[in-house]
Amino acid sequence: MHVLIVGGGVVGLACAHALAGRGAEVTVCEAGTLGGGSTGRAAGGIRTQFSTRVNVELSLASVPVWESFADDFGVDIDYRRSGYLFLARTEETAAAFRENVAMQTEAGAPSRVLSPAEAAEYLPELRTESFVAATFSAADGVADPHSAVQGYADAVRAAGVDIRTKTPVTDLARVGDGGSDDGSADTAAAAATASDTGGWRAETPDGPLAGVDLPIAPRRRQIAVVEPEGDLPADAPLTIDLDTGAYFRPEREGTAIVGGHFADSDPDVDPDRFDESMDVEWAVEATERADDAAAYFGPETRIRNGWAGLYAVTPDHHAILDEAEPGLVVAAGFSGHGFQHAPATGEAVADLCLGEDACEVDVSALSLDRFESGETLRERNVA
Repeated sequence: MHVLIVGGGVVGLACAHALAGRGAEVTVCEAGTLGGGSTGRAAGGIRTQFSTRVNVELSLASVPVWESFADDFGVDIDYRRSGYLFLARTEETAAAFRENVAMQTEAGAPSRVLSPAEAAEYLPELRTESFVAATFSAADGVADPHSAVQGYADAVRAAGVDIRTKTPVTDLARVGDGGSDDGSADTAAAAATASDTGGWRAETPDGPLAGVDLPIAPRRRQIAVVEPEGDLPADAPLTIDLDTGAYFRPEREGTAIVGGHFADSDPDVDPDRFDESMDVEWAVEATERADDAAAYFGPETRIRNGWAGLYAVTPDHHAILDEAEPGLVVAAGFSGHGFQHAPATGEAVADLCLGEDACEVDVSALSLDRFESGETLRERNVA
């Protein structure tokens, strides 16, 4: 079987790796450079703390790959397991936390509900008086998406995958029971297609890709790199103040990453011409919100630099993983979770393409038709 993958980010390359490992002939077409889209601007978070079972299971199935990545792929992805700390300011959010943790632990994630005082053991300068509860999982952490792309790219090339950069796919036309690209890539009869299209590739200038309308929209997200006024411990968890939308984590050499989706989403953003630089006013607000959660980011905090990228967002903040049409498998719209879920996604896509059942995660809840049937999901832990 010959599979054409549209998109050379980490999800597309993970799909290529899984398919090649099962004997498929694979071609990857990337409009720009490998990892040059959403992957290259990701924060690198890897967490098991989600509010839906399918997201938790995608994470749990992916974590072992990240743990052994350096040994298996020969590339150090700087995988750090300092955990994620979610903070609740209201009783309503705290109740949702307790419900989430019950589901997460049932699925096998080592999550715990904490009091503010217990949370301060992981983050000593936490403003405990502002919060009513927290959750923590030591299974969570961060890694470097750029290095992951390098490792996957090296591995799939060694497996014989044909990678074509600067090769945009403008449309797909079905040939027999499969499909093929209409000209940009010379792949004559792809029996199935895995689409890692990103936030701006669900539509082409001539309409939906392959005639399939995907409910995916680009949302601009920003990240600031700062020098905190206080001494943020290097092993501090990635902390998310869920009720304000702010988050932060330590970075290298005493710096920290600060972010949040409270004011940086523009529904009318042009995905091909959006501003990739960081807005200074946004960075000031993000830093102030971080300081409102923990006393590390006072007025002497220095904003060094930052960047903006795009989330590929669906209406329910969950990916689409489905054979949308015969011969067309869609893996897109990860809503900020694509990097961390890439390994399990690759296995799920390989199952869909090859008609197998090897992936341990049931991804049927992520079908495209859920948006028509009304059986959408709800992800509360959006960050």
